[in-house]
Amino acid sequence: MFNADHKSLILSFNEFHEVSGKEEMPQYGEFCLLELKNGDYTAGEWNPADYRRKKSTSGEFVRGTADTVSSDEVERWHSLERYDLSECLEDEEMGLINLGPEKEGCRSVRFDGFKSFADRKNPKEEQYCLLIMKNGTLAAGRWNKFRGQAGGSFIYAPALGSYGSDKVWAWTPLSTDRFFAAELESENEKKREKKLNKNPVSDPELFRYGMDINAYYEKALEKLREEFYWATVTMMKKQTPVWQIAPLHGKYVFCQIEKSCYDDSDIVIPWEQGASADEFVDFLCEYTRDAVKKSDPEERFKLGTDINAYLEKAFNNVKKDYRWLDKKMLKNGWRYDIRKVDGDLEFVRKYGSERKYSVYDVESAERFIECVEYDYRSAALQANETVASYSPNFGHISLHGWNLEQYIFCKLKSGDYKVSVTAGNRTTGGSREFFITPYCFEAKTYEEFLDRYLQIVPDYSFGLGKKELLPDNELKKFLGY
Repeated sequence: MFNADHKSLILSFNEFHEVSGKEEMPQYGEFCLLELKNGDYTAGEWNPADYRRKKSTSGEFVRGTADTVSSDEVERWHSLERYDLSECLEDEEMGLINLGPEKEGCRSVRFDGFKSFADRKNPKEEQYCLLIMKNGTLAAGRWNKFRGQAGGSFIYAPALGSYGSDKVWAWTPLSTDRFFAAELESENEKKREKKLNKNPVSDPELFRYGMDINAYYEKALEKLREEFYWATVTMMKKQTPVWQIAPLHGKYVFCQIEKSCYDDSDIVIPWEQGASADEFVDFLCEYTRDAVKKSDPEERFKLGTDINAYLEKAFNNVKKDYRWLDKKMLKNGWRYDIRKVDGDLEFVRKYGSERKYSVYDVESAERFIECVEYDYRSAALQANETVASYSPNFGHISLHGWNLEQYIFCKLKSGDYKVSVTAGNRTTGGSREFFITPYCFEAKTYEEFLDRYLQIVPDYSFGLGKKELLPDNELKKFLGY
């Protein structure tokens, strides 16, 4: 890498331009160091309100998604993109690098205190920094340790455009802004909270049944069994998030704990609907009531506790329409069983060669059979190869913000038919397949066939309706009419 010592390096910026309307602004998209009117320093990519007016100061400097600086806040700007420091940084004695000639009366600002990831130094979270890249160029970005594979990255553009830490040779912080200030306050709050929670106190009225949350679930269970004789704590805890006892602001509270999607820290959400243990027990009864009601073993296991009774019923239901279905087609798909989990019988399943079963929580035998039927239908379609296809012509069709991309009728090896529909937008998309049931082909006319078919693949959901499909003689012929 470069021979210069980043610890003693100073960058002097000497070619600032005032935001006054008297001279041209940066080029559209040019990344610049910014001196704000309050004396702070940051950086951003120039995004003018009208790119045709070179001297217009109306616009903003973009730093990231929803992270911009209005040109009204900027006193001066200095390009970061017009320099390559590679040759200077090859000199091991280099201490000062002038960016633009120093001359009398010019605005000069120096930055030092550069740090390196090679020294195992990281910026603080959300800290906006001036960067010297490993290719010798200059840049800036907001440090986010949760982005990138090498410990973090510097975000500098919308849609999380970023420089990985492996691309940066050295960095130094720019001025504190509202994002960094908020992060610092959040960190300070965590420290205060940790200190408060070292020796939390408990309200004896609130925790009269002790500090084990299961004692309160058991109390609630006694009441629930008056209505639902089959109730268990395991059933109650299907209603998630489950309740816990944890410290908050130096006091124990009944709470739910969620993980922050931002930094994976714990978010404690306290119960605030009462002030006594018995009030919490009553609340817990209502909170878990639906979960217990839906766990009635007589409804869930109507066909007994042999899983084959349920699988055989699902297989026979699917076989009525998917006539080629064979049990060999199911061996690599989902596998089901009925097992005891935490003392309660549960439907469980695992996929293919997976080693562990997971609970498949459904409220009735009928619902479980429906879910198995869905899996069996999918397996049947995958096993029946396409031998011919036809795609109707269609123009631009918008479906709830997505655009119809493909609409393909397929004839299968068994002589049956399916349709495959694909829709998407500029960034994502999805496909679905629908089996065209034999009932549709029992129709005597093509028009009657479409009436039945469009109940499976309705035009308001998938783009093509009777108006488009009825005049299509090629499709009519392809479907055997």
